[in-house]
Amino acid sequence: MSRNTIRLLIILSTLSIIGVIITQIYWVRKALDMRERQFNQRAHVALQEVANDLSKLNGVMLHNNPVEQLSSNYFLVNTNAMVDPALVEHYLKNRFQQNAIVSDFEVGIYDCASNKMFYGVALSTRNDNKKPTQTANWLKSNKYPYYFGVRFPSQNISVISDLRGWIGSSLLVLLAVSFFGYALFVILRQRQLTEVQRDFINNMTHELQTPIATIRIAADVLNTPAIKDQPERLKKYTSIVKEEALRLQNQVETVLNMAKAEKNSLPLTIEWLDVHQIISSLANKYEINLTLHLNASEPYIHADRLHLSNAISNLIDNAFKYTPQNPDIHLETVTQNGNLIIIVRDNGIGIAPEHHRKVFDKFYRVSTGNIHNVKGFGIGLSYVQQIVKAHRWKLDLKSELGKGSEFKIKIPLKKG
Repeated sequence: MSRNTIRLLIILSTLSIIGVIITQIYWVRKALDMRERQFNQRAHVALQEVANDLSKLNGVMLHNNPVEQLSSNYFLVNTNAMVDPALVEHYLKNRFQQNAIVSDFEVGIYDCASNKMFYGVALSTRNDNKKPTQTANWLKSNKYPYYFGVRFPSQNISVISDLRGWIGSSLLVLLAVSFFGYALFVILRQRQLTEVQRDFINNMTHELQTPIATIRIAADVLNTPAIKDQPERLKKYTSIVKEEALRLQNQVETVLNMAKAEKNSLPLTIEWLDVHQIISSLANKYEINLTLHLNASEPYIHADRLHLSNAISNLIDNAFKYTPQNPDIHLETVTQNGNLIIIVRDNGIGIAPEHHRKVFDKFYRVSTGNIHNVKGFGIGLSYVQQIVKAHRWKLDLKSELGKGSEFKIKIPLKKG
């Protein structure tokens, strides 16, 4: 499956998931609105019937529409006459039950003489419970001299409760969609890891075959009878075998150390070290293109000698690998804010900002069109980061494409 196909699959799957979620939310919202409208209509009809019952009892005429809805759960009923609270309660419960309104509600009756609600009570069509309520916070109107208000304090909760089935099925759909999205993520992530693993195996095979092939050729030369009479040639090929064997050993140790670091079992032998002495020793095997600036006033730290040496070596090796022309590598130490800082700076190809975090991932290599154009397994920087983490240090990267890279290892100084 090509990258474009995978990218298209991800886009279509993402759009499908978003579409399902939006559709589900839309229909749940529509259902809530419909239930709310149905309740409001039933409440409006029931309250109009109550108003008609009271008008007949009091012998007064009513407006065409004596019921006004002031908010989502508050209704005002015009009566055009004083009403008996007991009758209002009786008619309300009776008409609500007839219109299938099963809910708690509150009633407040307005007195135009005092310009306030003089009566407030909480009732329910579910039972015969009755208790007085505060009347100070009722909404009032100047349209009518005589009216009463009815509000349903738990109406929103009641509507949601009526839609438990809808909401439950919607949650199941969203859960299924979430599992699908997660499964898709895992599949794509697994494919990416497979590609990374394949690239690593290809790189490792290529890197290991080179010293093996060199050793085999040198061994064939050393196996010829005439080599005994050519001491200089014998010495040269013996040296080649030794160097390539050491190179092969270093490659194997790098992979093994990385595996240990990934399992958080990287063994550390902490000792009191002179960083300048270690750097000077490492610099001997590099060309004159490496310049040292050992300016740290306190170069002594507690660290593992082998892993510190490997970390610095990997940074220097990377600097040379990714500086194909006229390398100018600088290795600097400074003391700053209680830290010893080791800086490796090059004038190479640099690293684009979008790759800064990824270059520390295991097996990750910035693509340059040819997987073997730069030697290595793609684990050097990951190994350096694991060493830094094991020592509880800090590793920083500053780089721009085409302007080289700068790596900093910040080591807190400890007196000892």
